[in-house]
Amino acid sequence: VQNPEVICSSPKYAELKWIAGLFYWMESVQSYNVRGWNYLKQLHAFVDGGYSDPSFIDAVSGIVNRGCHDPPCGTGDVDGLQERAGNFELALSVFGLL
Repeated sequence: VQNPEVICSSPKYAELKWIAGLFYWMESVQSYNVRGWNYLKQLHAFVDGGYSDPSFIDAVSGIVNRGCHDPPCGTGDVDGLQERAGNFELALSVFGLL
């Protein structure tokens, strides 16, 4: 029996999980352009705005977790939205951007 969840649920495949996530990011997130929300344009606006608009990470979290920039997308709320936002803010701080 094949289990596609094994990539994410087993520590044995940590590298494969990272590669799959990176591929998803390149294929689905960076090219996202749905109902007037374009990832690259929003990224530029976020950077140009001084990294201060929390709606950017909320929208990106929606794309990654639920498949749309404006959840609940018919599939539910974004899982761990507050934690994602906190981790994003921490990363920006570590990079000296905040």
